[in-house]
Amino acid sequence: MKHKKAQWPWHVLTVLVLIGLAGALYYATSLMSYEWRWNRIPQYFAYHAEESQRAADISTVSELVRKGDKAEVTLRNDAGDEQRLIVDDNSLQVARGDDVAEGDVIGVTRHWAAGPLMWGLWTTLWLSVVSGVLGLLIGLATGLCRLSNNPTLRDLSTIYVELVRGTPLLVQIFIFYFFIGTVMNLSREFAGIAALSLFTGAYVAEIIRSGVQSIARGQNEAARSLGLSAGQSMRHVVLPQAFKRVLPPLAGQFISLVKDTSLVSVIAITELLKSGREVITTSFSPFEILFCVAGLYLLINLPLSKIASRLERRLAQSD
Repeated sequence: MKHKKAQWPWHVLTVLVLIGLAGALYYATSLMSYEWRWNRIPQYFAYHAEESQRAADISTVSELVRKGDKAEVTLRNDAGDEQRLIVDDNSLQVARGDDVAEGDVIGVTRHWAAGPLMWGLWTTLWLSVVSGVLGLLIGLATGLCRLSNNPTLRDLSTIYVELVRGTPLLVQIFIFYFFIGTVMNLSREFAGIAALSLFTGAYVAEIIRSGVQSIARGQNEAARSLGLSAGQSMRHVVLPQAFKRVLPPLAGQFISLVKDTSLVSVIAITELLKSGREVITTSFSPFEILFCVAGLYLLINLPLSKIASRLERRLAQSD
């Protein structure tokens, strides 16, 4: 009977390697006399925003009621019209009977607001989702066209795939925004999504094509012998089997797409990386911000990787 070798020494070695890398990073920054300021970072995720409440007209404070940490101020002008404002009690700048001019600040209201890094994260998320869905649809259609018996469909899809895969994504973004976008009056968001979708679609097309071709020809022939049409055979027999095989490369492509969204910053879309660069100019904490940006990308991609792995295991069990 074989005894299973202990794994804990290898886990300990992994921890030691990570500690060594962290120590090397700290030593490298100490050589630059860099001062870490992590206390500046939280405000760029969420902060207490202040909104000034101002008088709409020349008025008099006719009533002032305090309710906990809030104060309700009633202003009445010469015509008898009233304006009610609710402000934070500790920001109140008037008292009952005071006269105020138009535009005078009565107080402020404070509320939590998302910082630039959170807005950048949101932009990256919706760009990735929209571009991913469109890229999957484009890739599925193009991949099937590459397998078509129609020479025109096959040739056009091949030209599209080779053209997109053979040129940098950055160049494609510039072409879509400055050339096609100018001619067709497209917004920068539309141009960015179009470039990302077509770029992703070309790679997805090759993944789909290779997955379909990996299925034994006998599967399709057996489906046709049972009376299924070519479309039904592809939809009900070939594609479900191919999907199991192409799931890992598809997951990798969509993870790459999330990172590729950083390139749309060149056309002034404020996604996560551009937000981070803007924050660096005001915080003067480049390393902290860049580590946070990297962590946020990791926060998006790790669940994608885990979901794909779990789905792959479940599909494997169904075989």
